[in-house]
Amino acid sequence: MIDRRALPHDAQLGEWLAPDGWRYRRLEWPGDGRGSLLFAGGRGDFIEKYLEAQHHWHDAGWTVTAFDWRSQGGSRGDIVGGHLESMDPLVDDLAALIEDWKARHPAPHVVIAHSMGGHVLARTLAERRPQIDAAVLVAPMMLVNSEPLPPWAAWWTASLFTLAGFGRVPIWRSPTASEGAGARRRSYLTSSPERFEDELWWWERQPGYKLGPPSWGWLLAAMRSCAVLTPKALGGITTPCLFLATERDRLVSASAIRRAAEVIPAAELLMLNDSGHEILREADPVRLRALNAIDAFFARHAAR
Repeated sequence: MIDRRALPHDAQLGEWLAPDGWRYRRLEWPGDGRGSLLFAGGRGDFIEKYLEAQHHWHDAGWTVTAFDWRSQGGSRGDIVGGHLESMDPLVDDLAALIEDWKARHPAPHVVIAHSMGGHVLARTLAERRPQIDAAVLVAPMMLVNSEPLPPWAAWWTASLFTLAGFGRVPIWRSPTASEGAGARRRSYLTSSPERFEDELWWWERQPGYKLGPPSWGWLLAAMRSCAVLTPKALGGITTPCLFLATERDRLVSASAIRRAAEVIPAAELLMLNDSGHEILREADPVRLRALNAIDAFFARHAAR
């Protein structure tokens, strides 16, 4: 068992400098010779939010590296609310981080990325072709789930608001009431009230980690970036990929994930019917099924 509300005593926090000098907050957790695993969260995530999953991989012998994305967590700098006008800097950052990480950590090298992080990983694999042994994309943002609006209407609306000068304005108003275990947001993310409340606990101690809703400009940047991932671009990915997704996802498109898994030559897909968006922070029956699938995938494609 791990205390989800405390950094492990044998893990170290440090910094990594992006090519343009942006300071990234990074965690290094030395393992026991299994290889090296890099974990990337999604929008609004931070290292501590996924300590439990990181512990699982560390316990299996992996040296685990995790980080906070530019604009959030301990890497947010002077950016308010995680606002970004393009996903391109994140692709540049991840490509450079993977190369530096590979040079400093022993093989095999595997990368796991969630939600927005999964999107950035997919673009990095398609555009930069890093030489890694395997990649896992957990509920990746291959397309924003804009329901009830169709994608074209969501794109038009985000474009209109951004052009009108509201690009930095949040899409919706943050609730003023406390987001407890019964909050509607939890129903989208996880059926585990305990894990949902872990995030709230960290927010109380690090208020800057709470980004709030995305801005209209961020949404437009996300949709533009998703449009880059054409079938032709995805079809050029040669890295073995495992997609983990859920039919119930309210944040990203399950159908777009299925289409991506169909066109990537070395892709596998596990679709769940009983999970919220945060598969790795779900109740144990779901979470452990996902972790077992990841372990088996690595055993096939990233053996020592």
